[in-house]
Amino acid sequence: MRKIKFINGEYYHIFNRGVDKRQVFLNEQDYTRFLLGIEEFNDEALTVSFRDKQLQKQNHNFEKFQSLFSADPIIGITAYCLNPNHFHLIAKQLKEKGIERFMQRLGTSYTKYFNIKNNRSGSLFQGTFKATHINSNSLLLYLSAYVNCNSEVHGIAKAEKYRWCSFPEYISKRNFGLCEKNIILDQFRNQKEYQNFAEENAKEMKEKKEFDKMLLE
Repeated sequence: MRKIKFINGEYYHIFNRGVDKRQVFLNEQDYTRFLLGIEEFNDEALTVSFRDKQLQKQNHNFEKFQSLFSADPIIGITAYCLNPNHFHLIAKQLKEKGIERFMQRLGTSYTKYFNIKNNRSGSLFQGTFKATHINSNSLLLYLSAYVNCNSEVHGIAKAEKYRWCSFPEYISKRNFGLCEKNIILDQFRNQKEYQNFAEENAKEMKEKKEFDKMLLE
């Protein structure tokens, strides 16, 4: 039974990885399909089966995607990063049990899509999604850097150029409108100051990760 209680108005770091650490995003279509799911399943009035069918008709080009519905969101997305074998989100709960409902819809829909596409069956993710309560502003800022620059922390790609994270939205290199950034950016003089903050923290996180790995070898 999940120990954490999700409270309206509070922020949470949400993450999960592929079962047996397998890759869950194999190509551009997969990443895009997951991002489309983040957009489409965040609605109070939802018919999941209908939206699944609508998503299958999309051309899997998120840059050209226009929402099919007038959403009444159940969560707010603050930051995200999709890596080959795991994902991170920072989300604010807006409606009762919003995070649980959203993650159940997103996980079920994406697993169904992935299994059909790859002729497989069974669970795709490593159990129920993991979540931690972000209980202070300093932690929210720190985790925004961690999530926005997660591809960099793991040595996958520079975050400012990585298509599957929200960092380019924060520094105005892309505008999907998927994230509510003001809670973070309003605490900095400008976007450049936040970029420096995030990149400096990401560098320290990566160095610590590499040091910890070296100690275990």
